[in-house]
Amino acid sequence: MTDQHGELDTALERVIDAARHHLAAVRAAQGRIDDDDVWRAYVALNNASYAYDEQLLDAFGEVTPWDVDSIDPDEADQRFGGAAQGVEATDPHPRVISVRQRRDYRVPSVAALIRVAEVARREGTPEDDEPAPVEGVGEAVLELLQSGDGSLAALDVPELEPLDGVVMVSEVGTPVDLESFDDDDPVGPFQPAADDRLVGRLDEHPFLELDEEHDHAH
Repeated sequence: MTDQHGELDTALERVIDAARHHLAAVRAAQGRIDDDDVWRAYVALNNASYAYDEQLLDAFGEVTPWDVDSIDPDEADQRFGGAAQGVEATDPHPRVISVRQRRDYRVPSVAALIRVAEVARREGTPEDDEPAPVEGVGEAVLELLQSGDGSLAALDVPELEPLDGVVMVSEVGTPVDLESFDDDDPVGPFQPAADDRLVGRLDEHPFLELDEEHDHAH
């Protein structure tokens, strides 16, 4: 049993060490996407966590809250990290990819939407400060978006009923320059330029499948 305890201690130290290496790699990357060092540190942390979880289960029938599977480091490098042999490490696209999205919502209850937005505002306000009331449905939706870091997933709440939407992917010559548009300009940032090329458009019909299921039921 003593050897088993020692192996568990060693496995836990590997997790701690891997977590420190991962944090150091993340800090060094400074927000760079697809950084190889961050990826390799992530794989090492994942596998150390998996090994510790397995040993804890074998020794005591207990588990950690980490729901992870083992990752093959070599396979991970081939699929996600580094460049394949004979292929240039950098292959920049000559154009900028622009994704424009519009999604509309119906508001079944103004009061209910404002209530949920005020809850989100209170959660994001320091305890010593009194949050300002949410005024209107537009401000309520903006508050939900801000609380969700700008993700449209923050609007997946019962207080908003999704309608049709559209996503357009285009190749553009230059990225958007937000400083060249007024804050209240609703058109400029989304206006395609003459040399933009529309790659494709995806139409969203959130209730189409539900309607079809309802028809089949009858």
